[in-house]
Amino acid sequence: MKEKFNDSAVRDFLPIGGLIFVVVLFGVLTGGRIVQPANLKLLLSQTYMLVIASMGVFFIMSMGCLDFSQGSMLGVACIVVCYLSNINMVLAVLGGMVAGAAIGAINGFFHVKRKMPSFIVTNCNMYIFRGVVAYITTASPVYAISTISNLNTMPFMLSVTVIVLVVGFLIFHFTPFGANLRAIGAGEKAARFAGIDEQKTKFLVYVMAGVITGFAAFINAIKVGSVTSTGGNQLETQILIALVLRGMPISGGAKVRFTNIVIGVLLYKFLTTGLVMMGFTTATQQLIQGIVFLIFVFLFSDRKSIQVIK
Repeated sequence: MKEKFNDSAVRDFLPIGGLIFVVVLFGVLTGGRIVQPANLKLLLSQTYMLVIASMGVFFIMSMGCLDFSQGSMLGVACIVVCYLSNINMVLAVLGGMVAGAAIGAINGFFHVKRKMPSFIVTNCNMYIFRGVVAYITTASPVYAISTISNLNTMPFMLSVTVIVLVVGFLIFHFTPFGANLRAIGAGEKAARFAGIDEQKTKFLVYVMAGVITGFAAFINAIKVGSVTSTGGNQLETQILIALVLRGMPISGGAKVRFTNIVIGVLLYKFLTTGLVMMGFTTATQQLIQGIVFLIFVFLFSDRKSIQVIK
């Protein structure tokens, strides 16, 4: 029992220690530039959308599934947000969330009803909706109303992000839905025998993740103001790396921690920003990120209870 406790404590501390180490390391290597107020504010402004979008994937991964369609989903939802922002801002927010929910429902349908593995379904939809984004933006980018940039202030963006995280935290820890997700991740058959409707839960979590990503698209539109053919490109990879850097078990279950989201995103952003500030080429940055990612997967993969991704 003591050994398990110590192992759990080490697993929980390592990502936090890793974040501190990365901040201190790049603080020294960049001559303190990365921790200057202006650079910290810029770095923080790049985390809002990623934190919110990561929360949707976090819920999905909690039950041992994956979602690789988040980038293209955000691109489609952001197109809807930009179009509708020229009519009404509230309508734009709702439209983005509905668009995300619709794509999430497609993911959930094929995964739950057609019994297709989650990584196959979402990979296919990633390419399908990436094509949709490219087709719509071929002639020119889709622009949001110019006044949407007025919302791009630190108080507004930070407040909205905190509210979304608090709501997600309460759902995950204090509702039967959150408990069901962890139970399915720990063991789908056992969850079924315990009376959990795993098919309904799976479908709903994909829809919910879509809604969250649709809202993240609104945050992205505030910051960027338009959508191009590369809108949301590589977002799913960034989310997966960020969550795993915090120690997110890929098979889900009881070892999932809500702090995976914030600490993982901050660790990822400090790492990538530090590499950029040091002047590394894109290829070298990707090489270093891949090595770090592999190390964290090795440290946090539970090889005793690992299972096939659902």
